[in-house]
Amino acid sequence: MDDINNLKKLAGITTTKTNINFGEPNISYTGMEKAELMKKHNIKPGTEEWFRLFFAKPWLTGETPI
Repeated sequence: MDDINNLKKLAGITTTKTNINFGEPNISYTGMEKAELMKKHNIKPGTEEWFRLFFAKPWLTGETPI
């Protein structure tokens, strides 16, 4: 049993809640914001505007999502 626990530790698998990062943003909130922007600006999936909305990195490139 000790070998299994050692393997879990080496693999980064734990049963404690200490590895949970509660500071991460909730994906559903971000998705809802993007869906509302898509409706508001009539953005269709697969268009250039859609890719810019989902993949723009303003903090990195200075480009605006909309």
